[in-house]
Amino acid sequence: MPRPLESIVRPLTVGILLLSSLLTFLPGLATQAQTSGADWTMYHVDPARTGYVAGVPNPTRLPRLWTRNLDGAVYAEPLVVGGRVLVATENDSLYALDARTGRVQWHLSVGSPVPLSDLPCGNINPLGITGTPVYDPRTGLLFAVAEIKGPAHVLVGVDVKTGRLRVRRAVDPPGTEPAVHQQRAALALWGNRVYIGFGGLYGDCGNYHGMLVAVSTSGTGALLTFQVPTKREGGIWATPGPVFDAQGHLYVTVGNGAATQGAWDHTDAVLRLSSTLHLEDAFAPSSWASDNASDLDLGSMGPVLLPGGLLYADGKSGQGYLLRAGHLGGVGGQLRTLSLCNAYGGAAVRGTSMFIPCSDGLRQVTLASGGRLIAGWHAPQSVAASPVIGGQTVYCLDAGGTLYAFDAATGRTRATLSVGATSRFATPTLAQGRVFVGTLQGVVAAAIK
Repeated sequence: MPRPLESIVRPLTVGILLLSSLLTFLPGLATQAQTSGADWTMYHVDPARTGYVAGVPNPTRLPRLWTRNLDGAVYAEPLVVGGRVLVATENDSLYALDARTGRVQWHLSVGSPVPLSDLPCGNINPLGITGTPVYDPRTGLLFAVAEIKGPAHVLVGVDVKTGRLRVRRAVDPPGTEPAVHQQRAALALWGNRVYIGFGGLYGDCGNYHGMLVAVSTSGTGALLTFQVPTKREGGIWATPGPVFDAQGHLYVTVGNGAATQGAWDHTDAVLRLSSTLHLEDAFAPSSWASDNASDLDLGSMGPVLLPGGLLYADGKSGQGYLLRAGHLGGVGGQLRTLSLCNAYGGAAVRGTSMFIPCSDGLRQVTLASGGRLIAGWHAPQSVAASPVIGGQTVYCLDAGGTLYAFDAATGRTRATLSVGATSRFATPTLAQGRVFVGTLQGVVAAAIK
């Protein structure tokens, strides 16, 4: 692997390069933000998983519009396409709800979910559709991966207007054990391929391997597959799933692996791959071996792309790492390290401001000149889910099922709404002047007033 960057570039030069690239990138960044009226077609709205939409007014209250109970728990983020709220449940069902009223427009069952008693470990019962689906505007299909009895993982493509099944195919690579692999990561879309990440069940049981699979949106052709080169584990399970930059490079974080000494096995890592799933570059902290031994890996939070070709990664160890996305640096190749928090789920980012889903409460982190990372405001400890940003407001759930709207600059609470029990990784959706939240019972919609 390449030598750490600090050993080949003087710190002053690094600072100048970072500032220069940051200033070059910033003017174009603002034009990439979605607007409040746009559809929300994938996890955290865009391929970079920013979770940011512009033009959303700052709320003073969040009045409930409707509640719709469904046939199972909603772990995946709801999507919004053409006035329909698209929802997946752990009962292997897909729904389209009217965004204004919550009325069910169509409902499709794609299989029988797997009861926890049929699995060697885990914490979701039953286990059905967990990873957030993705909508493809070219085909008009909603793609989701369902775990069905067998067990097996199947990709389905459903017409969002009619609810008709158009694509169905198995996506477990040959030779793998479906019973010990879980599909928790959000699906991604690039070109005419859907990208699917696999990790293990809660409890790390069995002979599982972190994998990425790419499938044509037609549902035909061979699977493209990448497997983390470790003897065991190394799950790709962070809820944002694959993160894409503007050039089509794919970034994922990887969980703990089998190796705790000797040669690095590309676990406890950030990996960059091509759109055809060829490994291009990688990073791991110098502590990767002890992190693996103690389950303190980077795989719990998705990577965050930042202006100036930079990337931020954080996980279970309490350390955040600033990297160069185009040169991840191998073992110990970070530009900066920030002692921040244990992070789980998906961050949100607006320009140089990140909002990190810390287990001790949501935190603001700012990328400053010279590549400095500055910790800002800190939400209450219970508000530890994955945030999104609408205009100047950050939306995030707490462990008790309350949705908070915070002033993005100060952390002041603007409004709250009780939505009921949610999964640990629940994250809101912002579209058409509304906020939608998946719960363990169904979906809640509120107005942004």
